[in-house]
Amino acid sequence: MPIIETRNLKKQFGTGDVAVEVLKGVDLSIESGEFVALMGPSGSGKSTLMSILGGIEPPTSGEVILDGVDIAHLSDDERTLLRRRRIGFVFQAFNLIPTLSALENVALPLELDGVDSKEANRRAAEALERVELSHRASHIPSRLSGGEQQRVAIARALAIKPAILLADEPTGNLDSRQSTRVTSLLRGLASDHQQTIIMVTHDANVAKSAFRLLLFRDGSIERDIPQEEFASNFPVPVSGQYPKGSAVPPGNPVLSEGNR
Repeated sequence: MPIIETRNLKKQFGTGDVAVEVLKGVDLSIESGEFVALMGPSGSGKSTLMSILGGIEPPTSGEVILDGVDIAHLSDDERTLLRRRRIGFVFQAFNLIPTLSALENVALPLELDGVDSKEANRRAAEALERVELSHRASHIPSRLSGGEQQRVAIARALAIKPAILLADEPTGNLDSRQSTRVTSLLRGLASDHQQTIIMVTHDANVAKSAFRLLLFRDGSIERDIPQEEFASNFPVPVSGQYPKGSAVPPGNPVLSEGNR
């Protein structure tokens, strides 16, 4: 059974003449342990889909099944609990508390959720080991590189043992070397630990690390491309522009310059 499934998922903002349909009946199925990249122009619906999958906002209509639970019909309090305990978030900004060590940053969300300090620290240390940062556990963020800070942020997300990990431009603030380290880590989490990961990116090199690529256009999934079809042929850097409504050649999805 898929760990994530959406059925005729729609999201509309506004009403009447000013209504904007951001998602237009998205059907999606993701198995446990998949690493999926989302790409598409700004305004194509990627971020809205991530917000709905993360329980941040409800859809206008349709179903969102997460690990057997239809989260579309949960109350606000139930969605908050879901986010806290079942979904890990990683953002472009690291969002680390500057005065806390790496270990303390990872343990803090657990303690805020009622986990006792000893157990929170144990799970934080375990998560840091998974991202190969045990030796930096006592360091505050200013003593860590950008790539290390992002790996601490990933460890913080992993410490809650989430059903899914949602990563929104996780390499956006990193150079190419650090980006490669982070994407290799994410791929390893999926392939070696069956961690389900959904990642938004505008970077073709980053997308190539995923097992599967979803290309969004105007609120819909325009193409669903397995990794073996796009990894070797994906143009790097991404350039050019394909006309609205046109088919993208297999293995050669292209974004406009303004949406890298």
